[in-house]
Amino acid sequence: MAQVLEFKLPDLGEGLTEAEIVRWLVEVGDVVAIDQPVVEVETAKAMVEVPCPYGGVVTARFGEEGTELPVGAPLLTVAVGAPEGLETSGPVTPGPSGARNGSAPSGPSSPSSSSGSSATESSGGSGNVLVGYGTGAPAARRRRIRPDRLDRTPTLSGALTVEAPVPEAPVSEAPESGAPGVPVPAASSTAAPGSVAPVSDGPVPVVSPLVRRLARQHDIDLRRLTGSGPDGLILRADVDCAIRQAEETEAAKTRTARAAAAPTGASPAAASPAASAAPAAERIPLRGVRGAVADKLSRSRTEIPDATCWVDADATELMAVRAAMNAATGPSAGPKVSVLALLARICTAALARFPELNSTVDTEAREIVRLPGVHLGFAAQTERGLVVPVVRDAHTRNTESIGAEIARLTELARTGKLSPAQLTGGTFTLNNYGVFGVDGSTPIINHPEAAMLGVGRIMPKPWVYQGELAVRQVVQLSLSFDHRVCDGGTAGGFLRYVADCVEQPTVLLRTL
Repeated sequence: MAQVLEFKLPDLGEGLTEAEIVRWLVEVGDVVAIDQPVVEVETAKAMVEVPCPYGGVVTARFGEEGTELPVGAPLLTVAVGAPEGLETSGPVTPGPSGARNGSAPSGPSSPSSSSGSSATESSGGSGNVLVGYGTGAPAARRRRIRPDRLDRTPTLSGALTVEAPVPEAPVSEAPESGAPGVPVPAASSTAAPGSVAPVSDGPVPVVSPLVRRLARQHDIDLRRLTGSGPDGLILRADVDCAIRQAEETEAAKTRTARAAAAPTGASPAAASPAASAAPAAERIPLRGVRGAVADKLSRSRTEIPDATCWVDADATELMAVRAAMNAATGPSAGPKVSVLALLARICTAALARFPELNSTVDTEAREIVRLPGVHLGFAAQTERGLVVPVVRDAHTRNTESIGAEIARLTELARTGKLSPAQLTGGTFTLNNYGVFGVDGSTPIINHPEAAMLGVGRIMPKPWVYQGELAVRQVVQLSLSFDHRVCDGGTAGGFLRYVADCVEQPTVLLRTL
């Protein structure tokens, strides 16, 4: 028997609770295979393609591109073995008699009354959507039958109820008593056959995703509206009317406020042009990557008592060593080495000497947790915003290996294909803001880490070298650290060791 299964936005892991639809990969009516990606969503940490655990025909999509959905919200419905013309609409209610028009009996042995897991198995679901999400029991199946099948609609109690296309009823602008601003339907002769039953306590009687989106964009509470459609169905005209009334109410409040603020004796007409000429402030929602960054930085500033120290270093020798590495030919030649890779290797060596900075604070237990391995994060600016990919087990890698991993993660970041696992779990962060042409800053620690090293631009400056004034390649290094995990002596020792390695790269030979 045909089944219409509802696929909900899965748990994407890493504590993510919502995602924004970036691009639909399927259309209504497309045939999808099990585990085929159906939509591309953007979370606070990455863009991912969401596979559907069911195979069949897509009958409905919930949400337009740009819509933000919470985890567990419906994404689409798939008809598994559905006949031609089957679409999603009203709920299927099993009744006492299932022998008419294909409705299933509700007895104990009926397949429709079996557990959600058996329904999933029978539908061919894979059970594997994303990490942190398994295919659960399917939601209540929703169907709509074509108008040419309305004559076959069952009339027995509890049988399948279908919805026929009904023209939108004209909306009366007169509000009901006690419910100002609520559109009411004009009088109609008879209800259309097969109309949806009135909903008094339950889901909002809205079928069209467009109507829901329009209401959401204008902050209209659909539960406060009385629909003008058949049996209270909320139509677009109802939402448009509510929007107009809300705008009129807001305009009246604005006029009242301007009149109250105008000087005594000044007419509202004289004050209106000046007030209307002021441009309105732009409001940008804090969501996606920007929202995640805002939350994390705010938490860092709130919880971590950070301090910053900095030092200027002569990077001339480091740049000469890098040039020699990249100029090598023959068997000793290898991939090009970046400055960031050299600095990352210096950081892992410094953390081995000062493990206090490779730690975190357990506030509930009031304990400092020193971490056994170094998972080095590095700040990367992308079109989607600032992200911090993590090089796993950086303490076990050499400069070439770290550089290769940084290049790989940077490319994934630019294309928006980093997974949440590649953006979490860091223990120390390296921030090379010198690429923006600035000399220094006071980095904000990447919570829950204990420190971050910032690197400014490397540029020619006057420098006293071997007792004489010379032009050298100078860089400013800044270290922000959690004062709970160490004192200034430890932080200063770490930063001084990093500066010594920058000025004399041969110092690293001791630890290689």
